[in-house]
Amino acid sequence: MKKIFLALIVFIFSNVTLADDNAKAVANFKKSAQVNTFFDTAYGYAIFPTIGKGGFGIGGSYGEGSVYKHGRKTGTTTMVQITIGFQLGGQAFSEIIFFKNKKAYDNFTNGNFEFSAQASAVAINAGANAKTSTTGTSAGAATSPDKNKQQGIYQNGMATFTFIKGGLMYEAALGGQKFSFKKNKK
Repeated sequence: MKKIFLALIVFIFSNVTLADDNAKAVANFKKSAQVNTFFDTAYGYAIFPTIGKGGFGIGGSYGEGSVYKHGRKTGTTTMVQITIGFQLGGQAFSEIIFFKNKKAYDNFTNGNFEFSAQASAVAINAGANAKTSTTGTSAGAATSPDKNKQQGIYQNGMATFTFIKGGLMYEAALGGQKFSFKKNKK
């Protein structure tokens, strides 16, 4: 079982490239009217163009991204997640985390930041919306991303959205996301 799990993780991460740049990922998120309003009002955001996720009983996710404040890149970030529970498959997705104010931005960029198991994200996809968290999932259908009525709200000064890029993942697992931040050199 460990060999299958490791092979799956290696496969997922070896096929996840950073060829999708930040601009393309941001453009995908801006297609949703629901997300677009956050770009106009947020203090800053962290964008992960591609996060790879895979699991077979035990799972993991990894992605690299950039952090912005008032539209200017301030550094780079990585996301690591370990999950335990019923899960099988692999998936690639983009993720964006908006910071409502300076306090939320500072909390994220002051070293290692973790989302608890209760953190949630709103999935933005053509044809579907979903609110997901490590404690459950709810979903609904829509004809396009701009008609997605699921509201992203700030939790502790942060709002998170994901955009599924591909793959298939069955999951009923528990885990949290851990982020690190490295400030740009001047």
